Amino acid sequence: MFFSLNTFLASNRTRFLSLIALALLSATAGLGLGPQGTTGVSETSTRLREIVSAGHLSDLRWPEFSDYKVPLQSFYAPAGYAPAWLREDGKPTSQALALIQVLEAADAKGLLAEDYDGSRWAERLTRLQSPSSDAEARFDAALTVGVMRYVSDLRIGRVNPRHFKFNLDVGPKRYDLSLFLRQKLVGSDDILAALYDVEPPFAGYKRTQHALRQYLELAQVDNGEQLPVPATPVDPGGRYEGIPRVARLLRLLGDLPSDATVDEGANIYSQALVTAVKHFQDRHGLTPDGRLGAQTLKQLNTPLTFRVEQLRLTLERWRWVPRAFSQPPIVVNIPEFRLRAYAGDGKIGLSSNVIVGKAYRHETPVFERDMKYVVFRPYWNVPPSIQRSEIVPAIRKDRNYIAKKGYEVVTPQGTVVTSGEISDEILGQLTAGKLLVRQKPGPANALGLVKLMFPNEYNVYLHSTPAQELFSQSRRDFSHGCIRVQKAAELAAWVLRDQPEWTLERVLAAKQTGKDNVQVNLTRPIPVLILYGTAVVEETGDVHFFDDIYGYDADLEKVLARGYPYP
Repeated sequence: MFFSLNTFLASNRTRFLSLIALALLSATAGLGLGPQGTTGVSETSTRLREIVSAGHLSDLRWPEFSDYKVPLQSFYAPAGYAPAWLREDGKPTSQALALIQVLEAADAKGLLAEDYDGSRWAERLTRLQSPSSDAEARFDAALTVGVMRYVSDLRIGRVNPRHFKFNLDVGPKRYDLSLFLRQKLVGSDDILAALYDVEPPFAGYKRTQHALRQYLELAQVDNGEQLPVPATPVDPGGRYEGIPRVARLLRLLGDLPSDATVDEGANIYSQALVTAVKHFQDRHGLTPDGRLGAQTLKQLNTPLTFRVEQLRLTLERWRWVPRAFSQPPIVVNIPEFRLRAYAGDGKIGLSSNVIVGKAYRHETPVFERDMKYVVFRPYWNVPPSIQRSEIVPAIRKDRNYIAKKGYEVVTPQGTVVTSGEISDEILGQLTAGKLLVRQKPGPANALGLVKLMFPNEYNVYLHSTPAQELFSQSRRDFSHGCIRVQKAAELAAWVLRDQPEWTLERVLAAKQTGKDNVQVNLTRPIPVLILYGTAVVEETGDVHFFDDIYGYDADLEKVLARGYPYP
């Protein structure tokens, strides 16, 4: 088909104009015309292209940025590698100066300003006063790398949680960094507003950042004086030579009210200090007995810089959490031994003490899944690992072990083989994993009388327990990985609350006198997050710290210490 040029232009006007615009952009890029109308920057553009292509800039605290090479190419290439953060006179744009201030203040966000060259920007700005193409290119590239790192770190954390085999997916939260910088920051009238939505939206995250700023200040004020550890705990009314230091420290931390009267010269452990110590103990995962024993003094002697790091690491983990949920979630914090079920307004609807997996070999995994059903008076299907390492050896010692413990041997399809004495043939099949062991429902069942299921590859779930006395312990890592809930009945009623017939009274009846192995499906799945944070800031503002029971803080610190590029 033949047609005239006018016909072509009329039918393809928009596309034609776009092609002209692209041609002009390419031409101006070759002339060194940047987005701000800069002239005479062709050498700067060439140098920028070289830096980006190399994926390395010696000026940076962490020079290797190969992991950001593609985003940088996508950011600079459409503008012909013209500087994004310099005006036509070679001076930094207002956006550049605002972003530099943000990077220099990164410590307050739980990041490290030096990761974004916090101490190097003043010298770079000085170099721009006597501009050269190399200085301009290095400045622009350094700022782009720094801002991309900062935005990504705030958004999804510095390290991918899957590096630690945590089953949390940060992928859906990732930004197209080149697009974000070009659309949100390069021409922004308010950089702080543009960055506001990058961070997690949760109140707990914001409270943790506030606590971090407080502890950064406290760490500068405190002299770190160490308290002596007496041979026996100091009881209320007893004498202790460290009383002045205890009083000063607890007053600094807010456990001892500023107007409380303490005679520091008397070295007497007075009631005002006892009350303050109990508050301190409660905040640090200890039994609040008011005694100055070894564990309490260990926590009192912990440097505040260590607390700062706990808060930083917890903020890193906050950034791994999904930004939104289909329903208000249930969250278990492993080192705190605590469960919280959230209501629609973001407030805590129910909380409970929990027991988690033992440190060393039985750690409760960190992951997210949806709870789908509740089982009353459940069977306990013994995991293969426990069957191999514990049940089979016990049967070898006592062929009536199954009967004595209320277990039964079943096929993989659930057919009961025996609940009595174990023959050599059955023992052989148990050893080979061809037959399985489960515990019958009832009060002695290891799962108690209710389990709350969020199907997962770890065979981990929430359940009650007949061993209620273990909840009185301050450290509660006693299980093989599953999570025992002190208020299991209340939690079951909570997750079934949109089914009015399932009142707490009916839940209790189903546990005690109902039929065995009754499954009740949730009308809507509820997200369950099993997380790990050694610092928690309550709605009251109280800051709680917990021991790194699985060593995960130490693992994260080691990775972060290596610098970029992070795994």
